[in-house]
Amino acid sequence: MSSTVIYSHQVCLEHDTGEFHPECADRLRAISHIFDREEFMYVPREEAPRGTLEQILRAHPQDHYDMVMDSVPAEGCIELDGDTMLSPKSGEAALRSVGAACAAVDEVATGRSRNAFCATRPPGHHAERNAAMGFCLFSNAAIATLHARDVHGFKRVAVIDFDVHHGNGTQDVLWNESGTMYVSSHQEDAFPYTGKAEETGPEGGCVVVNVPLPAGTASEAFRAAYTDVILPKLDAFKPDFMIISAGFDAHAADPMAHLRLQVADFEWLTRQLLAVAKTHAERRVVSLLEGGYDTRALAACVAAHVRVLMEG
Repeated sequence: MSSTVIYSHQVCLEHDTGEFHPECADRLRAISHIFDREEFMYVPREEAPRGTLEQILRAHPQDHYDMVMDSVPAEGCIELDGDTMLSPKSGEAALRSVGAACAAVDEVATGRSRNAFCATRPPGHHAERNAAMGFCLFSNAAIATLHARDVHGFKRVAVIDFDVHHGNGTQDVLWNESGTMYVSSHQEDAFPYTGKAEETGPEGGCVVVNVPLPAGTASEAFRAAYTDVILPKLDAFKPDFMIISAGFDAHAADPMAHLRLQVADFEWLTRQLLAVAKTHAERRVVSLLEGGYDTRALAACVAAHVRVLMEG
C-alpha cells in the first residue's frame, strides 16, 4: 500500500477562464512545480479518468449536466455568470475533476492507498444541485461523498471544507442525504453569503456544522474553532470515510478574502484531520483542491498539506 497518490490531468490546464481571472491554470502550474521537488518524486501519480454521467447524476439532475456541457463553446470564452467561465476544454476538465475525485475514492476505499490528493480544476464546492457558480461546474466533493456511500457502502462520510468561502454547493447537494456530514470553516459575510451557524441540516439528512469566522481571523482563533467546535463534532460523528475540500485561500497572502492563516495552520489542521481518520476511518482520506489564488502561497500550502498526507 502506498501512503498517498496524486490525481491530475493535463486538460485541467486547458480550462481557460480568460485574462486576469483568479481561478486560472497558473494555480495548477504552481502546484506542479512543487511536485517536481525531490521529496515528492516517489509519490505515485495517476491520470484522472473522465467522470461518468452516473457519478454526476448522484448529485445533479440531468438538466444541470446538459446545461453545463451544452454551454461549452467551440471557441473563445463565455460566461455562465460573472464569475464562472467556459472555454472549449472546460467540459472535459470538469469531467476529469469529477473522475479524479471518484477514482481517488476507489483507490482509498479498496486499500490500495491510504489517502489521495486531487490536483484538478475547475473546483467544485460552490456548484449547487441545479446551478454552476463561483468558478464551479459540478460538485466534486459531494459527488465523491455519494460515490463513497453508494458504491462502496460507507455509512458515515464526512466532508471537511476549510476553504475561506463557504461550500454552499456541497451543503446544498448533501442537505437531504443520510449518512453524510458537511463541516465548514469560512469567513463570515463573504461570498457566497451562506454558511450560517444555525444551518445544521434536516433531521435524517446531512449533519451540517458551519463555523463562520470574522474577517481578520488569524492562527489562534482558527485553531480554537477546530479544537473547541469542529473536531469534537467530527469525532462524535465517527466518519468511516473522509473527504477534504482543500481550499487554501484563507492564507494571509490570498487576495480573495481576509483571513490571516499561515502555512503552518494548514499543516496543523491536516494532522488533526488525519488523526480523526486514523481513529474512525482506517486512515481513509481523499483531498480535493478548491480555492487558493496567490500562487506562491497556494503552492507552499499544498506542499505542506501533501507532506502530512504522505506521513499517513
